[in-house]
Amino acid sequence: MTLSGLALAKPAAKKSAGSGPDKAYLQKIWDGWNSLDGSKQVAFYAKGPHTYFDVAPLKYSNFDEYAVGVTKGFADYSGAKFDVNDDAEVHSFGADNAWVAATVKGELKRKSGKVEMLTLRWTAIFHKEEGKWIIVHEHVSVPMQ
Repeated sequence: MTLSGLALAKPAAKKSAGSGPDKAYLQKIWDGWNSLDGSKQVAFYAKGPHTYFDVAPLKYSNFDEYAVGVTKGFADYSGAKFDVNDDAEVHSFGADNAWVAATVKGELKRKSGKVEMLTLRWTAIFHKEEGKWIIVHEHVSVPMQ
């Protein structure tokens, strides 16, 4: 709801240089998830109470919970490859805030050898702290089949 309110309050423009994280930075975040180890992602996420929605379970109240939960969720997998698609959009609001929306191609390999392909929906809100863009809210989901 907050995201919608922000978008309605000030028309968002496509990202221009310096107004938010670029696609290479977004891909770097997803490259980190290729490790299947959430603890390796701590540099990209805000500390403290922030809400993160993931495919399962429904919600995490901070990044520590998120990192542990996602790592457990990947327990049956031996590898992953995530690619941010070309539909990625970055919208700035204010000097130190941006939101992104993209689809992400995922290829997950189970320990059994089975490969699963999926397309994720990704929305994230970033805040710039000490010159670095960090995620303060994230929503990752898959379309219902």
